[in-house]
This record gives sequence, structure tokens and C-alpha cells, in this order.
Amino acid sequence: MRKLENRTAIVTGASRGIGRAIALAFGHEGANVVATARTTEAIEAVVDQLRRAGSDALAVTADLSVEADIQRIAAETLRRFGRIDILVNNAAIIHPPINLVDFEVDLWRRVLEVNLTGAALMMKAVLPSMMENRFGKIINISSIGGRKGGRGRSAYRVTKAGLISLTESVAAEVKPYGIDVNGICPGGVDTEGYREAFASKGREGNPKLMRPEEIAELAVFLASDASSAITGTSIDAFGGTNPLFG
Repeated sequence: MRKLENRTAIVTGASRGIGRAIALAFGHEGANVVATARTTEAIEAVVDQLRRAGSDALAVTADLSVEADIQRIAAETLRRFGRIDILVNNAAIIHPPINLVDFEVDLWRRVLEVNLTGAALMMKAVLPSMMENRFGKIINISSIGGRKGGRGRSAYRVTKAGLISLTESVAAEVKPYGIDVNGICPGGVDTEGYREAFASKGREGNPKLMRPEEIAELAVFLASDASSAITGTSIDAFGGTNPLFG
């Protein structure tokens, strides 16, 4: 049996990068996948690929800074599949380097709304179903940036540090219901968002960058029964960008 057979998973920010890789990996392992992002055409392309591979999938266009959209993601998932077993909070805004003194307040607020508040509200929306079924796996995609501040990275890193703490807090709250909440802190990953934010050529310019599929493999493990001993933990997956290597 595949690792996620008969499970239903929501993946936010699934139109590209790490989210897309996770959605495809979950489908490969037998999960029903609800892919959500702001761009309809992009997530429909992901869902089409999942369906061609034999997975039952649903695209839900949504903006995680809008609470009504978050509620709709959960509602449409329950209407289609009847349960929610897995949530991956991956959607995030990656801003280019901006010193705090130059940071536009509206952008600051939007980064916090999507990266942190949106993740919290997504958990709040899916937890009643998980608690009723006494089963759930929540995976929050934090970052190497959540472990330490950095020049020009204030808003992004604040949200990713907050996500690590949120993971621990919610894990303690819901473990009695059979729900595990964990995080992943990727190092540099060759994604469209990374390339755009840092004017990067990806692995072509920096071979230390990981592939999104490497993070997806870790997400599959955390979503599976094999991770039953792990909750309240954020796993560092720094790859070649690990500070240990200098």
C-alpha cells in the first residue's frame, strides 16, 4: 500500500516550487489532494497532472490573507472528500532584501497575514474535522530563516520564526486528539519564488541549492504513519546551504 492511501491532504501554495512538489508527491503516494493557491490556471495545471497520474484532486483558488477564502478551502475539501487528514501550510510571500526603515507598511502586513496568520487560520479551519476523526497531520513549512534573523529579511524571518513557535504550541494542544503538528525548515531551495526574490539563476548559479522534491520527500514522511513518534518538532533540512559547511 502507498504511504498516504485513502488520506485527504490540503496543500497551500501548491502552484509551484515546494508546494507543487509536495502536492505531486502526496498524489503519488495515494492521497486525495486539494491544491490551493491564488492563480487558478497554475493550480489547475497541477491538478490535471495529479489526475493523469491517477490521483483524485481538487483545485481551490484562494488568497490566504482573506479569512473567507480559508474557510472555503476547508468547506470545499469536506464537501468533496468528507474528511481532512493532512494540511501542509506552504504558502508564503518571499520579499526581496529590504531594510526595515525602507519597508512599506502594507507589504509588511501582507507578509505577516499570509505567512503566519494565514497558516494559523488554516489550522483553525481544519482542526475540527481532524479532532472529530481523532487523526491528523499538519506540516508547517518554515525556513532556515526562521532560526536566525538576517539583514533585509525582517518580515519574512519573523513569520518563519513565529511559525516554529506556533507549531510547538498547537502540537501541545491537539496531541490528545491524535493529531501531530510538525514543521520543516528548508535551507536554500531552487524555486521560482527564490529566483524572483534574489535574482537568482537557481542551481545553475548555486549548486548548493536543493530541489523542491527533496523537501517533498520529508513532507511525505511527516504526513505518513511512519512519523507517529514525532510532533512539535521543526526539522532542519538545509542541504548544501547548511551553515556547518561554511
